[in-house]
Amino acid sequence: MIPTRGAVFAFPAPVDLRNGFNGLYALVARHLGRDPLDGALYLFTNAKRTSAKVLHFDGTGLCIYHKRLARGRFASLWQRATAPRSRSPGPS
Repeated sequence: MIPTRGAVFAFPAPVDLRNGFNGLYALVARHLGRDPLDGALYLFTNAKRTSAKVLHFDGTGLCIYHKRLARGRFASLWQRATAPRSRSPGPS
């Protein structure tokens, strides 16, 4: 079961979601510099942002939760937010 409290870390780049326990564990340890066994939730999305996986250690073992959207996309985790564009006034 996914905990309702605790830290959540989103991986800042698209991930090949064919990765399983070992691949996602390595991404957390090597690229985020975190211990995957610390009980936090680690969120990964694919490049199209149509699927996501969460890696979580529940105290007895690693769990992977996988969600594939039927339509739409997850919010981007790796693109910088852009400042709102101002609209130029129309012809006067």
